[in-house]
Amino acid sequence: MRTTIAVVFGGQSSEHGVSCLTAREVLAVIDRDRYDVVPVGITTDGRWVEETAVWDDLEPGVLPKVRDDMPPFSWDRIRDLDVVFPLLHGPWGEDGTVQGMLELSGVRYVGAGVLASAVGMDKPFTKTVFSAAGLPQLPYVTIQPWEWDAKRDRVRARVHALGLPVFVKPARAGSSSGVTPVHHWEDFDVAVETARTFDPKVIVESAANGKREVECAVIQDEHGMPIASEVGEIVVAAEADHEYYDFEAKYLDGTSTNVVPADLPESVRQRIREYALQAFDAIGCEGLARVDFFLTDSVGGGLVINEINTMPGFTPFSMFPKLWAASGVDYPELVERLIQLALQRPLGLR
Repeated sequence: MRTTIAVVFGGQSSEHGVSCLTAREVLAVIDRDRYDVVPVGITTDGRWVEETAVWDDLEPGVLPKVRDDMPPFSWDRIRDLDVVFPLLHGPWGEDGTVQGMLELSGVRYVGAGVLASAVGMDKPFTKTVFSAAGLPQLPYVTIQPWEWDAKRDRVRARVHALGLPVFVKPARAGSSSGVTPVHHWEDFDVAVETARTFDPKVIVESAANGKREVECAVIQDEHGMPIASEVGEIVVAAEADHEYYDFEAKYLDGTSTNVVPADLPESVRQRIREYALQAFDAIGCEGLARVDFFLTDSVGGGLVINEINTMPGFTPFSMFPKLWAASGVDYPELVERLIQLALQRPLGLR
């Protein structure tokens, strides 16, 4: 019998459109001679539908969307699937929720399991795990919902100890959604409220001095051993109106460039690879991840870890596949490797 693969995309997070772009590209390279492929979209209100991932009328700078008028996906089909490729970014998909559903259904899937997905999505918990693993990080403060509502002066005092500037972020979001750089304390409360429109829990991080943003990708080999890719750097055009690598620079206005390999000494690139593998192991990740770093003027010998993405952007122009292309694994082979890893992975506790 032929292997049946469901590619799941869309979802209820702010990264819905990015997930759709990723799915369109992955679906284009899956070998239809080997696999029966079932595209499954999740609408912005959480309904699962039989989506085609074909959008012919997109204007420049407009992200696709799962259509509301598609036929519903029958849940009776879930156990007939051999593997699910959950190309979901952000909460309600990348955070262990869908992974838990698949575990309960006895269905294999690509990528991190429940715990690693949840830890990787929740930035404060990620930082706690990374700290225990000895990885260098920037100072930060977590703001719980009750604390902001009842102890706001105490929150401000803790955050002021970080010094300016700081970055205020939703604790469980990606693609720079809801992120605000703060250079003056009078702007802090507004930045927190902006982040809270995405997530009631907020994280505030010290800004890196003279930072360069560098990234490394990780996949497992056929024996389950994590291997690290070449190192790349994100460069935002100097003339662009972006203070940092925000959502528009990433996906909409073409002002950012992925430079692979990064122009760094080999000793630094090797340290980044080692930290990426250490981060992958620290959260118990599986399948794939992209690990992001800052190169700074002062902290941690110039290198600090920023975050780990357990389901990174996967268009051919995204950093994750570009890093692997530079490491000798092209886009179709990368997709095939991840499918095979999922098919080989045992069900149940691992």
